[in-house]
Amino acid sequence: MATLVRWDPVRELAQWQNDVERLMGTFLRGAGNGANGDTRWAPPLDVWETEDELVYAFDLPGIPEETISIEFDDGTLTVSAERQREQEIQQDRFYRFERRYGSFARQIGLPQGVTEESIRADYKDGVLELHVSKPKAPEPRKIQIGTGMKATIEGTAAKK
Repeated sequence: MATLVRWDPVRELAQWQNDVERLMGTFLRGAGNGANGDTRWAPPLDVWETEDELVYAFDLPGIPEETISIEFDDGTLTVSAERQREQEIQQDRFYRFERRYGSFARQIGLPQGVTEESIRADYKDGVLELHVSKPKAPEPRKIQIGTGMKATIEGTAAKK
């Protein structure tokens, strides 16, 4: 019996991206045949929204908390770290390396109005969660007629 699955273009795009990354790693960076080398990689990222904040969760197993760098600059959040291979395996029967090693840097554009004080980071069991408080929407201001720059300039001229 056939099962119907709803088409999800985002899932299709993510699968395509994974396939292209694997192809590029295999042929261009020499990461085929089980070699991983010190190539750059990007950890998986989940993003969700609550009533008051955006949450970004990175899977970073095997990376000590003190080696993770989180920087905020001009509305962009950058997370970077490096995962070291703990030991070289020198056995004839080792077939494949699938876990990524080396450094990574991932940038996330944050909504306009986010400040450094509105970002909180938690690291537990190899998962880095960044909680970003949503910025408040600017309140509309009412401007009185006749209190603008022209009135001030005319008032100054009258005093002279």
